[in-house]
Amino acid sequence: MDVAQLLESQAKKYPAKAAVIFQDQTISFNQLKTTAFKLAHSLIKLGIKKGEKVAIYLPNWPEYIYSYLAIWSAGATAVPLDFMLTEEELISCITHSEAKFLIAKHKPGLSWEELKNKCPALKQIILCHQSLAGFLSFEELIAKEKDTSPGVEIQDKDYAIIFYTSGTTGRPKGVLVNYRQLEAPPKAVDYFVFGIRENDKSLCALPFSHLGGLIYIQVILTFSVTLVLMERFIPLEFLKRVERYKIDWFWLVPSMYYALLQLKEFESFDLSSIRWLVVFGAPSSADALRRFHHFCPRAVLYHGWGMTETNAPTVVIPTGSAKIESVGKPAPWIEVKVFDENEKEVPVGEIGEIVVKGWVVTDGYFKDPALTAQTIRNGWLHTGDLGRFDEDGYLYIVGRIKEMIKVAGEIVFEPEVEAAIHKHPDVAEVAVVGVPDKLRGEVPKAFVVLKEGSNATADELRYFLRSHLAHFKIPHYFEFVKALPKNRTGKIDKEKLRK
Repeated sequence: MDVAQLLESQAKKYPAKAAVIFQDQTISFNQLKTTAFKLAHSLIKLGIKKGEKVAIYLPNWPEYIYSYLAIWSAGATAVPLDFMLTEEELISCITHSEAKFLIAKHKPGLSWEELKNKCPALKQIILCHQSLAGFLSFEELIAKEKDTSPGVEIQDKDYAIIFYTSGTTGRPKGVLVNYRQLEAPPKAVDYFVFGIRENDKSLCALPFSHLGGLIYIQVILTFSVTLVLMERFIPLEFLKRVERYKIDWFWLVPSMYYALLQLKEFESFDLSSIRWLVVFGAPSSADALRRFHHFCPRAVLYHGWGMTETNAPTVVIPTGSAKIESVGKPAPWIEVKVFDENEKEVPVGEIGEIVVKGWVVTDGYFKDPALTAQTIRNGWLHTGDLGRFDEDGYLYIVGRIKEMIKVAGEIVFEPEVEAAIHKHPDVAEVAVVGVPDKLRGEVPKAFVVLKEGSNATADELRYFLRSHLAHFKIPHYFEFVKALPKNRTGKIDKEKLRK
């Protein structure tokens, strides 16, 4: 993806059109290009060279978008960092990535002097909306630079991003994304969904430090749509923006989707503008689907699956398909198979590990050849996700390998138990994990959030599940909690629950 060329093209075609709307501030495509190019020239003048790393540590602000676009226009590598990271985690990622520059925002308790001293490769810190002696000002840098394209030549295999993701293991990994792979998400979105229009408005509440948030930026560049940006996901505020801006589409993780549906105010909003949305990673209950379609009659709900390592979306359910419990079929330029423990493809209907091959797959993990060799074998990325294909080629996600509980020799998949518990009308959210048991080795335990006003008990849930699950799959323990721990993207943090 030639980002500088795309910026010039969009600014030429739609100079005054809104590219981003943030807190009532409208940023045109021309302003987007101008600011990104000015920042790119500043970085080059400061000494950043092609392929060197620039880290970003910001909330979901327009400055995050400018930073991405400037780094790519300069031919450098972006290192997007989650604004929820602690100082220790921040130092670890900056040091490991060998970032030369950091674009950041003030955060209480964080010492920039100390951080710079502990990151030997870090040359400069650029601060947004803050003037501090010894550090550069984002606003001052862009005020005095030219707004033309830097003209840096970029090759497809040059690295555009290092994504730091802990996945479910808790161990940070630097996933490499090259410039050609920047084209993968918008190409997939265009292929899977039924049309993106130039006048569309999308709504983003996913962090830009994660692939789900980044895709919005790639789609702006590719399809000239307008992005309504939220600094963070607040369910009620999200619905207000859908109604106010007549949002056409968005994508969410499952917990965000359920949070919207569970709002008492959900039914009071005019959501008729929504044409489609994608929920990544998990199927929805029949009740949730019915409620959604009742109040969003025009909208198509897609399910999809993918990873940072595969530059998702990788698999999405086709428009109009009745197999809503599936995550769909892969794009034609991607190979997806299900392997057994011996790396042989399993027959249709059998469960195994999902593996992916194609140009969309990462080259590996930065400075971690051992993990790269362990994950990518014979050209196949081993995802750690378990799944199965049906006779029509639809993929079904069963869970992570780590989400497999062995109860006295019987296999139980945590997502299957969660889906059954979700069917109970009093359950708002649930997470199931395996816990040690002297007699059976392991047994399921459910952490349950009840809907407001509900007084359901563990015995009631057990009795309910008898008609939905085999006896050995029913949780031995139920713990009722007010909320489930979640990471920055809204996914349930099962590592915390296991601990």
